[in-house]
Amino acid sequence: MNEILEERNVSTKRRLGLYLLAESAILNGSQSYSIGNRTLTRADLKMIKDTIDSLQSEVIKLSRGNGIRTQRVVPRDGI
Repeated sequence: MNEILEERNVSTKRRLGLYLLAESAILNGSQSYSIGNRTLTRADLKMIKDTIDSLQSEVIKLSRGNGIRTQRVVPRDGI
């Protein structure tokens, strides 16, 4: 189970890194460009920001073990 959570955490961190690079590219002026009368928009900054927020939250949850806690219960007679 821990291996699966760790793999998911690594994957989520990679995705987060890519989204942060995309955000940086947009903020540096690479969101759209025009050639003649045609314009190409590569990405939506709001969507990228929302995804970054979501991925950051997921990384925090996964780092905490996804909030899953186990507890051992030992039954006792006579209590």
